[in-house]
Amino acid sequence: MITENILISLVSALCAMSVFSSTSKDDTTAKSNTYIKSSTYVLVHGAWQAPYVWDAVRADLERKGQKVIIVELPGHGGDQTPTHTLSLDVYRDKVIESMSKAEGRVILVGHSMGGMVITHVAEKAANKISKLVYVGAFLPANGQALTDLAYSDPDSKLGPNLVPSADQLTLDVKKDQLTSLFINDGNQVTKDLVISNYRAEPAIPFTNKVTLTKENFGAVDKVYIKTLQDVVISPGLQGRMIATAGIKTVLEVNTSHSPFLAQPHHLSEILLKTAK
Repeated sequence: MITENILISLVSALCAMSVFSSTSKDDTTAKSNTYIKSSTYVLVHGAWQAPYVWDAVRADLERKGQKVIIVELPGHGGDQTPTHTLSLDVYRDKVIESMSKAEGRVILVGHSMGGMVITHVAEKAANKISKLVYVGAFLPANGQALTDLAYSDPDSKLGPNLVPSADQLTLDVKKDQLTSLFINDGNQVTKDLVISNYRAEPAIPFTNKVTLTKENFGAVDKVYIKTLQDVVISPGLQGRMIATAGIKTVLEVNTSHSPFLAQPHHLSEILLKTAK
């Protein structure tokens, strides 16, 4: 009788363990997938760049079931809009047009100069944005232009390597410094990609100031992803802009100015987490 009781107890215990193990496994799987909900990411490139820089990130996000829209800013990539007609307003309107293709609100991501653009967009179309994500980006306060922020960054190595055109409508980067500034930590393939896609940058939008209000731009949730090895927008300036804007969610990538080329998969994972 004692043996039978022991056997019954062992069987009961094993059954309980089986149920517990199954439940724990299911719970763990569910928890690991909780942040991967379906969102639409609108990705905005920076200066001297084009949509190609987001290709690897887009592929990662789409594999995770996300929707992705990459914006080609006028005067960049294959777009031939005359340089003298470009402004921050023109960039803003292009992004708003792209966002209109998405159902519901979007996660709007801007890199470098793209930070100026998404800030300007948020003031006009705040109700279309669930979150603003700045990736090593300029983040202006009310009344500031990109040049105001750039001139306040003594640790940036970009300024001395800029060459304005004779008509002052574009800015070139000294060719021998291009990859060391933007993708010093990349492999040769990514460096060649940056060189082969290089175009002079329209200058007028750099001087356009933004007008921001608490009711519009101020009401949108924001995340900043710092680029810790950045020599274009120094970590010091990034920190000051974050503090001025009062951003509480700050993440980091240990890369140069171009994390989407240096560590695209890591950046993709961080962007997925911003959707929480």
